[in-house]
Amino acid sequence: MASVPQEALNGENNDDAPQPDEFFWKSPDGLTLAGREWPPSPNANEMHKAPIPVLCLPGLSRNTRDFNEISNFLQRKGHRVIALDYRGRGQSDWDPDWQNYALPIEEKDIDAAIDHLKLKRFALFGTSRGGLHALVLGLRYPVDRMAAVIFNDVGPHIEMRAIHRIAATLGHNMTSATLDGIADVLARTLGPQFPVFGKEDWLKMAAQLASERNGEFVMDYDPALARQFASLDDAAPVPDLWPLYENLSDRPVLILRGEHSDLLSTETCKRMLDVHPNSQLKTINGQGHAPVLWEPDTHETVSEFLSTI
Repeated sequence: MASVPQEALNGENNDDAPQPDEFFWKSPDGLTLAGREWPPSPNANEMHKAPIPVLCLPGLSRNTRDFNEISNFLQRKGHRVIALDYRGRGQSDWDPDWQNYALPIEEKDIDAAIDHLKLKRFALFGTSRGGLHALVLGLRYPVDRMAAVIFNDVGPHIEMRAIHRIAATLGHNMTSATLDGIADVLARTLGPQFPVFGKEDWLKMAAQLASERNGEFVMDYDPALARQFASLDDAAPVPDLWPLYENLSDRPVLILRGEHSDLLSTETCKRMLDVHPNSQLKTINGQGHAPVLWEPDTHETVSEFLSTI
């Protein structure tokens, strides 16, 4: 496992809220998988009902650190917040068979984590790939278990140009002698998605995506993930995910979209709002795929949404 600076793991939590705890569970096929849990703050305001736990699922090559700041904020509101590292990402074991880096396998890992955590009722917060998991999990977890869904820059229709962009960079430029080097790579590859970012923003993102190992900084995922995209075929039929989204119409949905996102289009967002009777959209200005969840107004939007569950 990589060595990660403690401040990058914990986020900027400067009050007396409990620090997050690392936990581990076993996948059905025996891998050791990792997650982080932010216990609710004992100083949270008294409420008529306990705030709902929030289960956070990251993007394709991302890890639990993507949720540091939003988790710190939500725990101060009284939520129990949990984020998972998929196999081959973050602090979880790599899989010797790259073909297991697949949604159906990861779904079984997520089910095992939910059992391990004894989550009876929760809201699902999915960034990109995590949102795709949310669509399928809705079939297995009814509204009395998975009570609400937050989609962070993903929906039932994904723009293929974004998939090709991600495929072109996944597994490349994995190491650098310095964190600045990782930040520079991110700025070059993701600059059009985040045109408002400056040097400090790219360094902050780099600390979320990479950690120090044997004297160099390494991206925290198995580069074999890239093999999932080796045979992209634009002519292949695209699965129709809209019925999965419509299945969530019995529970509230919040859609977060980056203003410059090339993965979640404004047209897809409009249809998501049209077909779901209890959905809402927040556009995050100046950002693309996927929004970094650092901004106070995004924190407030998520918190207000969860307060109604």
